[in-house]
Amino acid sequence: MNYRERERLRMTNERDRIFKDPGLGLFAGKPREFVLSDAAANLWEGIRDDAIHYFARNSITWWGGVANEPSGHMLSSQVACINHLYFLRQRPDLATAVLRAIDTEVVEAEIVDDGCIEFEFIGTDQYLAERSFSRGINCTSIDAFMIGRTRDCGRRAFLIEWKYTETCAPVDKYIPERAVVYDHLITAANSPFSPNVERELYFEPFYQLMRQTLLACKIVENSDHRCTSYRHIHVVPEDNYKFRGNVTSPKLKLKGATVSEAWSAVLKQPGLYVDTTPAKFMRPAVSEKDTRALVGYLRRRYWPET
Repeated sequence: MNYRERERLRMTNERDRIFKDPGLGLFAGKPREFVLSDAAANLWEGIRDDAIHYFARNSITWWGGVANEPSGHMLSSQVACINHLYFLRQRPDLATAVLRAIDTEVVEAEIVDDGCIEFEFIGTDQYLAERSFSRGINCTSIDAFMIGRTRDCGRRAFLIEWKYTETCAPVDKYIPERAVVYDHLITAANSPFSPNVERELYFEPFYQLMRQTLLACKIVENSDHRCTSYRHIHVVPEDNYKFRGNVTSPKLKLKGATVSEAWSAVLKQPGLYVDTTPAKFMRPAVSEKDTRALVGYLRRRYWPET
């Protein structure tokens, strides 16, 4: 039984205790045990109403959601990201602690929109010249975006990609239409990538990581939010070996045994990429007295072994 199957079974077994919901919500047009009938209950109650309002007022699309509500799918990585990070929006102390744990050069978390973290970030302009420019759907976006002020008074962008039970098939996503958009950026003199790797990057999750890295570079190049540097954070559960250990790009298998190793090998500056887990990323919040309710929820739902 792989990680996704284990989590689906565990969440189904825990559904009544955690959510007090009978399940059988619709997914792909069919009622499913692992989909809540009350989709809003998929968000922790401490942030639920505010998060739903935030997505609505910013015209952000919920993955698999309907009528401005999140998906009821209990294994949604978008929901997992919101459940972990949304409370940081109004907690500059903990936002700073989280960033400092990732990067010791950070002095303080900065305001992004009207809080310390922004979700489904696509930049303030269409830097990658993609067909669509809409938060949460059909263009390159990042699950969460933060800014840290560094010791030299620079503003560093932190692009956070959050995974849960995802796996990736070894499918070549290269088509001429995509090549027109991305290949000239991948091969440019100031590209973040090593030479002669463009065809290797069209396999998930490297295709997504490639687009997000290009977005990060454009954010810095265009001083978006006055940012002068960036870090790309990849948050993947430790036990999701089927994602972590699955190097889908045939030639990248020669560069590393894991996604993290293979990806670092194609970057000119591998130190700008940070691989971590949800529990490690949230560690600064665990010991705070006023986060006990949230941490208890996260442990029951996402970190049962910690």
